[in-house]
Amino acid sequence: MNILSHLKNDIGWITLNRPQALNAFSITMAHTLSQLLKRWEDIPTLKAVVVEGAGEKAFCAGGDVRALYAAKTRGDLQACRDFFREEYTLNSQIYQYTKPYVALIDGIAMGGGMGISVTGSHCIVTERALLAMPETGIGLFPDAGGTTFLNQAPGVIGLFLGLTGTRLKAEDSLWTGLATHFMPSSSLPLFKADLLKGMPLEDALPLHSQVPLKKGFLETHQELIETHFNKPSLQDILQSLGNDRSPFAQNIYNILRSKSPTSLAVTFRQLKEVGPALSFGERMEMEFILSYHFIEGHDFMEGIRAVLIDKDHLPRWRPGAVEELKEKEIDQYFSPSGERRLLST
Repeated sequence: MNILSHLKNDIGWITLNRPQALNAFSITMAHTLSQLLKRWEDIPTLKAVVVEGAGEKAFCAGGDVRALYAAKTRGDLQACRDFFREEYTLNSQIYQYTKPYVALIDGIAMGGGMGISVTGSHCIVTERALLAMPETGIGLFPDAGGTTFLNQAPGVIGLFLGLTGTRLKAEDSLWTGLATHFMPSSSLPLFKADLLKGMPLEDALPLHSQVPLKKGFLETHQELIETHFNKPSLQDILQSLGNDRSPFAQNIYNILRSKSPTSLAVTFRQLKEVGPALSFGERMEMEFILSYHFIEGHDFMEGIRAVLIDKDHLPRWRPGAVEELKEKEIDQYFSPSGERRLLST
């Protein structure tokens, strides 16, 4: 089974059990997790839900985009839409969950994996944690609640993360607020054992948590990131980076130029211009609308092909550069339709 679960001593224990795929979750897994959370939320004595990933490498590497590629290839767009509906409904459920929801990230958590971890009330990272929203590199946008949790980071850091897909270690995950606690990997068994013994969560967390001893990449480079990314347009960001001959700026510039131009433009508008003014529910509706358009478009499937199917890492984006994009083309991605609603069904 890809989802293992049991109730013990008033704690709901969930394990994402697909280690051979870095615990990437399918629509079935998302549905199963959603139903579990719904059922357990109604148990008056339940103290918390603890979620972890099986294996040595990952909490969850995200949604199963290979399955989306296969569905699109056979012309089954509805299967793609159903996946995003199930995923985003689960993200919304976790964000609004009335019981403590504790994610244990002791490895990779990317994309949809962050959507089922950092959206909860407690997100614990270890020294092995590696978090990222790498969607612009596969022709998508930072979804699964990214409009909300990325915008909770200091200044324009969330925009930087959404555009570049930069990977975060524990210290940066805590500094940005994406994670709530740091715990050495060796302490996780002791933490779980204390919960099983009946120790309250609010006592077990400080007992086993620590403070990282060093600054992370983001905190160290915050001033530079603010200088280049606090701009009124995506083109201004690229120009600012391009004019700065420092290794940092040139590296980030080259990273952005490798991403899908359409994804970058949509992400900029999503995180900078539209998302901050919306409620959480409205942000999730927007993400569902965006997913609908990306399924229909070219770059998402091309990105999956290049990175995960053929693995040539040579995506042929359409268009090939930000400068070739037209504003009305980006407008269309945010265009709603009565059938493109997440929460109305």
